[in-house]
Amino acid sequence: MTTLQIFILSLIQGLTEFLPVSSSGHLVLLPHLFGWHNQGLEMDVALHVGTLVAVLLYFWQDIWGMITHFFKYCLSGFRLNALDHQVRLALSLVIATLPAVVVGFILKKTGLDGVRQVGVIATTSIVFALVLFVTDYMGSKKKDLTDITFKRGFLIGLGQAIALIPGVSRSGICISTALSLGFTRVAAARFAFLMSIPSIIGAATLTTFDVIKDDIPIVWGNLGLGILFSALAGLAAIHFMLIFLTRHSLTIFVIYRILLGLGIWMIL
Repeated sequence: MTTLQIFILSLIQGLTEFLPVSSSGHLVLLPHLFGWHNQGLEMDVALHVGTLVAVLLYFWQDIWGMITHFFKYCLSGFRLNALDHQVRLALSLVIATLPAVVVGFILKKTGLDGVRQVGVIATTSIVFALVLFVTDYMGSKKKDLTDITFKRGFLIGLGQAIALIPGVSRSGICISTALSLGFTRVAAARFAFLMSIPSIIGAATLTTFDVIKDDIPIVWGNLGLGILFSALAGLAAIHFMLIFLTRHSLTIFVIYRILLGLGIWMIL
């Protein structure tokens, strides 16, 4: 792969991991636009690691706070008065990850996890753009992350499980679900971004096993560039979204997703 190819792939991965648009939709369009072959499993791992680095760096204070408060909760003997919002947030993130783990396991066992039909991606990109629009318009936008509960975390996790269908967008459906539960746009985005940590770790780990199993030769320089570029793109996407959502609605992403879906249908 050329440096330009790696840069473009990293840019797409870093941005679409955190913007409420379909990463799979973009990855379908790329080969048609540039005539490229598949980037390979080893580059998939690198791009996922890069976005993981981005979210860990951006939210390191939140992550450290959750870790320290959770250990204090454990040392307290799991007393209810030690169950503050930091601990509830940490446990809610764990609970929110469970539905996707269960559904992902089922799909992998049934052999349906690799289904990436172009028509499905185009349709879901448009349908869930409308879901994003409705939830953004109708949500009360009053709750912040201190209002997170295990039930609300689980419901958002159910939304993330739906994102295993190509074209849905993991961040998009998580934000939509959180908005429908009354969270502010920024709180919904922050929870969705924090939820990406276990999701990316899981995806990168499974793909790494596939790379090892298939004994794929690795070009370390290319992987290093992929990690670097996708991390920078991810940091930019997170920062942009959290600032953008303080002043604007999600309508621009709704329009973009509809156009993306129509564009995919046109190349079918």
